[in-house]
Amino acid sequence: MKIAIILGTRPEIIKMSPLIRECEERGLEYYILHTGQHYSYEMDRIFFDQLQLPAAKYNLDVGSGLHGAQTGKMLSGIEQILLEDTPDVVLVQGDTNTVLAGALAAAKLHIKVGHVEAGLRSFDRTMPEEINRIMADHISDYLFAPTGTSKLNLLAEGIPQEKIFVTGNTVVDAVYQNLEISRQTVDPLKDMGLQEQGYFLTTVHRAENTDSKTRLSAILDGFRQVYGEFRLPIIFPAHPRTVKMMHEFGLQVPAGVRITEPVGYLEFLQLESGARLILTDSGGLQEEACILGVPCVTLRDNTERPETVDVGANIIAGRDIVSCTRRMMQVGNGCKNPYGEGDAGKLIIELFERIKN
Repeated sequence: MKIAIILGTRPEIIKMSPLIRECEERGLEYYILHTGQHYSYEMDRIFFDQLQLPAAKYNLDVGSGLHGAQTGKMLSGIEQILLEDTPDVVLVQGDTNTVLAGALAAAKLHIKVGHVEAGLRSFDRTMPEEINRIMADHISDYLFAPTGTSKLNLLAEGIPQEKIFVTGNTVVDAVYQNLEISRQTVDPLKDMGLQEQGYFLTTVHRAENTDSKTRLSAILDGFRQVYGEFRLPIIFPAHPRTVKMMHEFGLQVPAGVRITEPVGYLEFLQLESGARLILTDSGGLQEEACILGVPCVTLRDNTERPETVDVGANIIAGRDIVSCTRRMMQVGNGCKNPYGEGDAGKLIIELFERIKN
């Protein structure tokens, strides 16, 4: 069996890393195809090195662009590679344009498609990610749902039960494996003069927040009030686009908010692990906070990770940031993780081996 692992963003590399390691350990025939959706492969090479992953065999270096143009470039490039280096199955993960292009190219070439993290739904089709994940699910042959809730979403859309496998989420494997690597190589809390449980951590990068002066201003004002009440510094590794929009809107950084340059994934994992509470609009960070037992306040009006809310690890704040932070501070750390025991990568590869045999 030959497996093609298609990825193009750093979150995909993170969540595919347990599958790559499992293929390596089992001596399976596979290759990595990197589309370069967020960064060129050359810029991501250090990321592969830090996570101790083998290099990508192919890279398209598509770069950023409008959704249609970007997806079209990836579709054409992936199709050509799959024609020349035909795998038995293509694995994609999540909800990016890379996922859509990879699944579509494989499906049209009659190559089996496995979708890792299938069945997530925000039920908000204004989000491009929602369109991508729905389309990928409906053209995939193997749907690896992280939870029972995700499986129910798929069944409700008419996807046959025999295609669906509840495996847990590879993000659990990735957090456990990569946190151990991180602790052996970096110490960001010491470098930044922070104490465990002595700070809040935040990320704000989604377009619905950064591209609206009203929403971005409300978030920053919420941070001001949170700092005023709890007197814990809010560490904000800010995406360059977020900083750019703050400047364009003439918004000031409130007292208590410490904006830093973006930090590497290994450093960020430790910042997450040591935080008293996380405020974020990132779906992946909602999962990681839950796995690490750190309370989370989601700076959105909805989430495709409802399991984190169901177990009490997360709350959807919208613009009600202060009272939601207050509630999650009372919850404390250590909520149950709903995403599995950290063996999703192993389960997925074992399923493929059984299917092939």
